[in-house]
This record gives sequence, structure tokens and C-alpha cells, in this order.
Amino acid sequence: MERMVGKVALVTGGAMGLGKGIAARLAEEGATVVITDVNEEVGGATAAELEVQFLPQDVSREEEWERVVAEVERRHGALHVLVNNAGIEGHPEAPKDPENAPLEDWNRILAVNATGVFLGCRQAIPLMARSGGGSIVNLSSVASLVPTPFITAYGASKAAVDHLSRSVALHCARSGHRIRCNTVHPGQVRTPMLEVLFERLAAQQGVTSEAFAEGFRQGIPLGYFQEPRDIADAVLFLASDESRYITGESIAVDGGFTLAN
Repeated sequence: MERMVGKVALVTGGAMGLGKGIAARLAEEGATVVITDVNEEVGGATAAELEVQFLPQDVSREEEWERVVAEVERRHGALHVLVNNAGIEGHPEAPKDPENAPLEDWNRILAVNATGVFLGCRQAIPLMARSGGGSIVNLSSVASLVPTPFITAYGASKAAVDHLSRSVALHCARSGHRIRCNTVHPGQVRTPMLEVLFERLAAQQGVTSEAFAEGFRQGIPLGYFQEPRDIADAVLFLASDESRYITGESIAVDGGFTLAN
């Protein structure tokens, strides 16, 4: 229960889903946690529930990153862990395949999922370096590892995160910052975002959402959907000093999905 004592952690997209689970896990282990989210109402409620701090933020906006990191430094004087978790799948009604996907949807997905991660890393590195180093954990996806024409922009945005993370890792190592950077690739977690995707794909196939989800489950070698805790445990490991010699690496937490696809 003390793996993160003395650490200040910033988790984006922390109001619900994976971000909430990650924030809870880091707090359980003693970290001082600040969550951010565009949803101020839910973010505030989550912060109260988890007894962490909340700051409103649109991760795609440079000035909001400047504000958030400055506020973390003002409150705590340091930053040791950055978890870039915030992400979107795009407008639920917009086509997602490469032939029909609208440019507006593509640009918004890339702005949040890729540019948001870049801005977070860029803004956090100086403060983390002044804090004595730390760990950046970027949330990618199995969609960056296997072709996903039904969510083209999402998969492309996560592939960008993979390459960015390796570049950040090498830059920080060569710069002597003592900052590590790694990625976690979640598989099928029944978050609100995945439920929306299942509903859309099920409608396209003329089946119920639960029937589609059952078919999807059967394609997971371990045979069951994962929980947010599974991702949170992987993030905790990479955020903690237990992984102090690991940087530029990726961990797929997917029940073997990428092995079979």
C-alpha cells in the first residue's frame, strides 16, 4: 500500500472508465493524485469519491496543458508521474472506415489522442526533470497493433502514441532527465467508450449489442473481458520504482488478443 508514497501523479481523462481506475489504484498506493477531464461535473464527483484532486482540461489545447502543469507545481512543487489516458473514439454517428470517415472526425480524434499526448509530454518533462525524474505512462491500444478499419483514426492516433513514446523515452534518457516513458495497450475493457463502439458495430451487423460483445469475447484467448483494474495494475507497475530500468517499452494487457489477430 506504499509503492507510490511521496509521488505526485497527474492522470488525464480521470473522470471515468480506465482513467478513474488508474487514479484509484495510484491513490491506493499512496500517491498524491490530480485528475483532469473535460467533464467537470463527473470529474469533480470522481475526485470527491476517490479523495483526489480535480482540474478541468481539454488535452488538445496547449494553453490548458500550461495551466494544469503550472497548477500542479503551485500546489505540490513537483510532478513524478504523468499518465496520458484521455482519449476519444470520435463522433458515434460518423463513419470510421478509411473510405468514408469525415476529415473533421479524423482531426478531432488525432487532436485529443495524439496531439494531447505530445503536449502532455512536452509540458511535463521540464517539471518532472526538476522533480528529480519520474515516469510517463501513455495509454495506447491494441488498435495500434492490429489493423482496425472500423476505427481507422483511433488506431492511427494510438500508433502515433507508440512512436512518440519511444522518442520521448530516448530523448529523456539521452538528456539525463531520469524520466522513463512507456506505453500500455489495453484490450477489451467494458468502458463507456467500448460500449458505444459495440452498439454501433452491432447495429451495422443487425444483432444486439450483447450478442456482438459475446462474439467479441470468444475471440479473446483468455476468454473473458478485462477490468479497469487490470490496466491500472500495469500502469502502477510502470509508474513505480519497480520498473526503474524499463523505458521505451510497450505492455499489451489484452488477454492474448494480439497473439491471435
